[in-house]
Amino acid sequence: MLHWIKYLNFLIMILFFCCYSYQLAYIVIRFIKKLSVRPARKLHKYAILIAARNESRVIGELLDSISDQNYPGELITVFVVADNCTDETAEVSRRRGAVVFERHNMKKIGKGYALNYAFHEIQKRFGIDSYEGYLVLDADNVLDENYIREINNVFDAGYQIVTSYRNSKNFGYNWISAGYALWFLRESKYLNGARMLCRTSCAISGTGFLVSSDVIKKDNGWKYNLLTEDIEFSVDKIIHKYVIGYCETAVLYDEQPVSFKTSWNQRMRWTKGFYQVIRRYGVKLLRGCFKGKKFQCFDMLMTIAPATLLTLAMLLVNFWLVGYGLAFSRYRIIDTALAAIWDGICGVYLSLFFFGLVTTITEWKQIYCSAFKKFLYLFTFPVFMFTYVPISIAALFKKVSWEPIQHTFAQKVFEIRR
Repeated sequence: MLHWIKYLNFLIMILFFCCYSYQLAYIVIRFIKKLSVRPARKLHKYAILIAARNESRVIGELLDSISDQNYPGELITVFVVADNCTDETAEVSRRRGAVVFERHNMKKIGKGYALNYAFHEIQKRFGIDSYEGYLVLDADNVLDENYIREINNVFDAGYQIVTSYRNSKNFGYNWISAGYALWFLRESKYLNGARMLCRTSCAISGTGFLVSSDVIKKDNGWKYNLLTEDIEFSVDKIIHKYVIGYCETAVLYDEQPVSFKTSWNQRMRWTKGFYQVIRRYGVKLLRGCFKGKKFQCFDMLMTIAPATLLTLAMLLVNFWLVGYGLAFSRYRIIDTALAAIWDGICGVYLSLFFFGLVTTITEWKQIYCSAFKKFLYLFTFPVFMFTYVPISIAALFKKVSWEPIQHTFAQKVFEIRR
C-alpha cells in the first residue's frame, strides 16, 4: 500500500506539471522577446463606461485622471452608471463632466447588469455606433496619463478586445493588498504579456479593458452576468475564436482589499464565479482544445480550473490516509502520508515564491513601496495564495451573491508613485 500512496501523489504531481508547466515557458518567452506595437494611424473615438455603487470617495480621482489624458478630449465621452447609489456618486460624476445614468434595480444586482443598462441607454440616446470602442473601468481605478493613447495603438492594430497592465494603488499597505497586487502584476506581465507575444488570446481581468462597438452590437449589449463576468466574457469570446489583445504600456492603478474578511468575501465570489463558468462553458472549452484555436482554449481552461483544486485533492487524499493509518495503527502509512503532505505544501510554496520573485525583480520599479516591504511580501505571497484552498472548499457548498466592495484610497497617480 505504501507504494500506491507514493504512486498516487506522484500522479497528482505529474498532472499538476502537465497542466501548468507551460506557464514556465511563458516566463522564458518574456525574457527572450519584447512586446512592441506600432503607433496608431488613427486616433479612435471612445466611450468610457464606469459602473459605480456608492463610490463618491474615489471616483473623482478616476475622472480627473481621464481629464488629464494625453488624448484629444473631443474623442472621449465618460458615462457613469450610478448603480443603486445612496451617496453622492452621481453628483460628483456630473460635476466632473460625466454623463450619468442612475439605475435602481435591487433584483438584478451586479456589474454585468449595470453595464448592460448603460449600453442600452447609450443606444437609445446616442447610438452604439457613435463610438468605435468602449473602455470599461472601475470607479476605484486611476489611469496613467498615456493610458488611452497607448491602448489605442493596440486597438488600431486590429484587436477588437484589448486588456491593459493592472498595477495597484496600495501594494505596500499589508500582506493582503500585496498578495493581490503581486498576482495581478504577474498576470499582466507573465500571462497576458506572454500570450500577446505568442499571438494567442489574453484574458480580461476585472477592469481596464476595451471592447469594439461591433462586439457590443453583436451581443446586443452586455450579456454576461455570472459572478465573474470578466472571465465569462473572456471564455465566451475565446470559444468564438476572438483573440483578446494586451497593451502593457496602458497602465492603470487599482485598489486592493486590506482586510482579510473583505478579501475572503471577494475571493469567495470569484471562486464561485469560476465554478459557474466551468459549469456553463467547460465542455465547450474542452472541445475547443481539440479543434480551432486549440491552445488558447487549453490556456483558458487551465485558468478557470483552479490549481487550488489539485492542491486540495492532494491534501484530502493524504489526510484520509492519515485517518486510515490512525484507525488501524498503520504508522508507516501515517508517516508516508504526512511526508507527502509536507512535500506537497513545500512544493507549492516554492513554486508560488518563484513566480513572486521573478515578478518582483522584473517589475521592481512598478511596485510603489519600500524595498523592505517588497522583500517581506515575497514570503507572504504564497501564504496569501494558500488561503484559496479553504475558500475553494467553502465555495463548493456556499450560496454566494454579489456584494459591493468599499473603496477608500482616493489617490492621484503622482501620489501613488512617490
